[in-house]
Amino acid sequence: MNILSFDIEEWYIAKIRGYEASKFVEYDNYLDKILMMLEEEGIKATFFCVGEMGHLYPEVIRKIQSQGHEIGCHSNIHTWLNKMSEEECKEDTRCAVDSLEQCIGVKVKSYRAPAFSIGENNKWTFEVLAENGIERDASIFPAARDFGGFANFGQNVPCVVEYQGVRLKEYPICTTKVLGKMVAYSGGGYFRFFPLFFVSKKIKQSDYSMCYFHIGELIPETLGIKSREEYEAYFKEPGTLKARYIRHLKSNLGKKGAWNKMERLVRLGQFSNLQEADKMIDWGNVPVVKL
Repeated sequence: MNILSFDIEEWYIAKIRGYEASKFVEYDNYLDKILMMLEEEGIKATFFCVGEMGHLYPEVIRKIQSQGHEIGCHSNIHTWLNKMSEEECKEDTRCAVDSLEQCIGVKVKSYRAPAFSIGENNKWTFEVLAENGIERDASIFPAARDFGGFANFGQNVPCVVEYQGVRLKEYPICTTKVLGKMVAYSGGGYFRFFPLFFVSKKIKQSDYSMCYFHIGELIPETLGIKSREEYEAYFKEPGTLKARYIRHLKSNLGKKGAWNKMERLVRLGQFSNLQEADKMIDWGNVPVVKL
């Protein structure tokens, strides 16, 4: 089972940063290319969208939905959940789900946290998601990473999460061991770093894979180093020169060939979205993770 997903926040980020109009046109063009590719291959993906997109750019959300793709929630303003208090997370999630549902007119049931920011210290997020009608989550990164991860989660296959009486279906990010360290390979900077043959081989060897992409990382441009103010406003942590330079390197790694690599991977494989995968899985026969 191969699941294809896209995280959609670029238009919102561009607006709050005051980007020029040409950047929005570029995002529109790349979205059209993605939708055309998926239509040609007969693939339905899950698009995790920031809630404010429903207010500011509803036409983008509706265009995606009109092609039969699932609209999931990607928080309201793309702030890491591990940078929020529980009350802030409740308000963010409520606003995000409401915005998207008002935009598309159907229930939103799938969720992904920005930067996979659900971990050991904010497990209460699962209660928040359930309270807002979320049934499927794809936020768990079951290894250590820059933004925390959830190294003790213990599963990298579809499973059921139990926490304080709440049960959610979880679709973790897939990991593999490289040089003794558990890393992801099927999306984001990891996908851009590893050669396509490595990613394809890992996917073929596994009964489950979760691929995830951002439009911004598929555009072959070199991003500049963020100012201290920009970095701290976005990442909610000290914007030292070292931190900003490392983030600059990771953000630009492998972008030149990312679109072609992603397109080849999608056209070579058979993919579904979370909504379709939900119907294929025998949920009575999957691991249960009690947190």
